[in-house]
Amino acid sequence: MTPRLVLASSSPRRRDLLSQIGVAPADIRSPDIDEEPRKGELPRPYAERMAIEKALAVPREDGEVVLAGDTIVALGRRILPQAASEGDVAAFLRLLSGRRHRVYSAICVIDANGLQRTRCVASQVRFKRLSSEDIAAYAASGEGIGKAGGYAIQGRAAGLIDFLSGSHSAVVGLPLFETRALLKAAGIALG
Repeated sequence: MTPRLVLASSSPRRRDLLSQIGVAPADIRSPDIDEEPRKGELPRPYAERMAIEKALAVPREDGEVVLAGDTIVALGRRILPQAASEGDVAAFLRLLSGRRHRVYSAICVIDANGLQRTRCVASQVRFKRLSSEDIAAYAASGEGIGKAGGYAIQGRAAGLIDFLSGSHSAVVGLPLFETRALLKAAGIALG
């Protein structure tokens, strides 16, 4: 029997990314976990922990494979959370302006036998030196609200980014190469 894929995420971006590799989840279950970083927790271990905790937080029935992911933006050791307001977006962009930062995108797949596999992809991104007008216009667009680090690389922010090293899909929210490999190993049929 082919296992059913459960996506442990309410993110429409992750569903869209999965469709790019010919995968449609049979079910979507939103995990309810505490996403607060622990005191002194570094960005990569935090992203990995979040992906694992999200995968474990949703019920998994016989014959189901669970996929969860977490994407975070880090400036050095500092984790930039999801922007809650235009003010957050503007503050984050002022911090990121003209500087390289890392985006960690972790995934966790729990296969039908309960075997857990995790991967984390690190990408580097640099915004051009942003003017106050650039920052105000992007913040006012509302696009960065609810996004890690206050921006969406797949949207208007793409015109402000002058350097990317790593996985574009990981910065959007799901590293497709690694996701495809883990899903294939878990027995999910790929398109």
